[in-house]
Amino acid sequence: MALSNSQYDAIMRMYNRTQLQKKREQDERIREVYGRLPAVKEMNEAIGEAALQSARRLLDGDSGAVKKLRETIADLREQREVLLKAAGYPADYLELQYECPDCRDTGYRDGQKCHCFRRREIDLLYAGSNIREILERENFDHFSYEYFDDEKIEEKSRKTARAYMEQVVAACRRYVDQFPSEKGSILFTGKTGLGKTFLSNCIARELIERCFSVVYLPAAQMFEIFSRERFSYDADEEDRDRSRYLLECDLLIIDDLGTELVNTFTTSQLFQVVNERLNRRLGTIISTNLALNELRDEFTDRVMSRIVSQYQVIPLFGEDIRIRKKLLAAGGKKAPRP
Repeated sequence: MALSNSQYDAIMRMYNRTQLQKKREQDERIREVYGRLPAVKEMNEAIGEAALQSARRLLDGDSGAVKKLRETIADLREQREVLLKAAGYPADYLELQYECPDCRDTGYRDGQKCHCFRRREIDLLYAGSNIREILERENFDHFSYEYFDDEKIEEKSRKTARAYMEQVVAACRRYVDQFPSEKGSILFTGKTGLGKTFLSNCIARELIERCFSVVYLPAAQMFEIFSRERFSYDADEEDRDRSRYLLECDLLIIDDLGTELVNTFTTSQLFQVVNERLNRRLGTIISTNLALNELRDEFTDRVMSRIVSQYQVIPLFGEDIRIRKKLLAAGGKKAPRP
């Protein structure tokens, strides 16, 4: 499921508005030409009359009516084009001008979504992800290994920070490639500044470009949405739609889990989100600064059992990348793209 029903309806309303606008523009062009060239109006009326007479002949059994109609219309259209050209108009000036000629502004071509529908779909999915501008900067194309140490062997990974990150990025790319069939889940752990959010955004960008629905939210904001839907006296259908979409989107990214106020509600709600999305075979990415034992202390064994047993756990190690950027900049080394 890429689009929710409301999102699909929103796109189809765009097409309806486009069709109405293009029809209004055509009507204005027709009025303009009829005012300047009355003979063109007469020719159009003659074409309509010829079609009507042909239909009558067909009903009367005249099998040659269609051929005669085609010849008559072709002759009248040729005369009309000569008049339009002489007055400085393009030959198709009176025709309906489509924004997308391939699907004629319907969104579908040969029973399949047109490329213009796909483009609108991606635009809408970006808007729904909350992070369009961020994804322009934080994606695999802008990922640089230059900020990761390539000399010191990390005790936990038994690799250099750069070698380990190359391994992590390869795992993230595999996750993207396998997502259409598997829609797996990832838990990124590690202290601040190691690239958890950046990697989540890299994955989000790739999947949105492939027309999957992605929602990114800090954990505190996600819990606030569910809290409003459940406890607020003025919660409306929009609040319920928002909560429902968090459970239905193809990929939900929950950032900074553990920084919010943890209580009975947040613990039970996290379990619901994790469990429901696993049951629906939908992807979830969680990033946290907490270690696994700290997460267990905060969110109980019940929650962590589902996560550890079903998620791909990717711990990140090393030094804070932001600090290394500043050190490299201070040392006069030209910084690569962020």
